[in-house]
Amino acid sequence: MSEWFDFAIEHLPYVLQGIPTTLGLWASAMVIGAALGLVLAWARIYGSRPIYLAATVYVEIFRGTPMLVQMLFIYLGLPEIGIVFDPLTAAIIAIGLNTAAYQAEYFRGAVRSVPVGQMAAARALGMGQFQGFKNIILPQALRRVIPQWSNEAILELKYTSIAYAIGVTEITARAEKIGYETFQFFEVFLLIAAIYVVMTSVVAQILLFVEKRVSVPGL
Repeated sequence: MSEWFDFAIEHLPYVLQGIPTTLGLWASAMVIGAALGLVLAWARIYGSRPIYLAATVYVEIFRGTPMLVQMLFIYLGLPEIGIVFDPLTAAIIAIGLNTAAYQAEYFRGAVRSVPVGQMAAARALGMGQFQGFKNIILPQALRRVIPQWSNEAILELKYTSIAYAIGVTEITARAEKIGYETFQFFEVFLLIAAIYVVMTSVVAQILLFVEKRVSVPGL
C-alpha cells in the first residue's frame, strides 16, 4: 500500500492539471442541459402537437443512443458535412445535448407534481400560460427536482471521462498517458477512481446543502 501512496504522490500533480478541464466540461454541459431541458419540458407539457412531437423525438433519440456514439458523431461525423468542432467543444455539446434529454424528463415530472389548480389560479388572476409557468409553477418545480437533478449532475461528472476518447485532456486521459508510460495501470486508475469519489462527494454535499436551503418546511 505504501508503494501506491508513493506512486500517487509522484503522479498526482500531473493528473490534477486535468481537473479544470474536467470541471469546465461538466459545468458547461450541465448549463446547456438545464437550459435546453427546461425548454423541452415546456414543449412536452404545454406545446402544440408538432412541438410536443419534436421534443419527444429529441428526448427518445438522445436517451436511446449511447453518449459515446453521440460524441463520436459530433466530433467525427459532422465534419463530413462541413461542421467541425475542436475536441473540448464537441464533448461539451455532446454531453450537454445528452443530459438535456434526461433533465427534460426530471423537469417535466417536477412540473407535473405541482397541483393543476395552481395554473388555473394563475390564469384566473390574469396571467398568461407562460407567466403562470414562470412565476407560479417553475419555482415550486425547481425545488422538487433538486434530488433528481443532483443525481444527474453526479452522473454527468463521471461521464466527462468519456471525452478522453476524442482527445480531450481531462483527468482520465492523463491517467491513461501515465499508465502507458509506467505500465502501472492498476495504480493509476485506482488513483483516478479516488479522485472521482472525492469530486462526486463534494458535488453531492453542495447540492444537498442547496436542497436544504431552498426547501419549504412542511412541503
